[in-house]
Amino acid sequence: MHCPFCGEADTKVIDSRLVAEGDQVRRRRECISCRERFTTFESAELVMPRVVKQDGVRQPFDEEKLRSGIMKALEKRPVSIEQIDAALNRIKYRLRATGEREVKSMQLGEEVMTELRQLDKVAYVRFASVYRSFQDINEFKEEIERLSASSGETAVDVAKALADNHRPEGKK
Repeated sequence: MHCPFCGEADTKVIDSRLVAEGDQVRRRRECISCRERFTTFESAELVMPRVVKQDGVRQPFDEEKLRSGIMKALEKRPVSIEQIDAALNRIKYRLRATGEREVKSMQLGEEVMTELRQLDKVAYVRFASVYRSFQDINEFKEEIERLSASSGETAVDVAKALADNHRPEGKK
């Protein structure tokens, strides 16, 4: 590491310690030439793959856009911010774990649906209805039946949860 004071290329590490809950290393350094001391921080650079949209356009991964979509699906649902952050971290981890420099937006959407299915069934159906462009009530019905078959709940229970969530406040 070059000295920020004199530009000398030779510096030595005097002290190292973990910071930011172990996500960074803080290093205290001293220049061999001018004896000035300075601090550096080291963290892993985790590059997210670019997202390839259906029309072929490539965009940088946008965590805020992902968070916004998940938050819309989870609006007025009993899911904590901690659970949402954990789901986002799992999605990002799986995308990085592919080792690919680009991922298709379809794969990203499927990852979101996987997480929403675990977090909240109502949010899952909301997201699926937009993501898969449901055209009529039969597509909702089919998705609810698939969801209930995989979760062990009846389709009526899942449909009731959806209906209860969309009633005006105070009406049951």
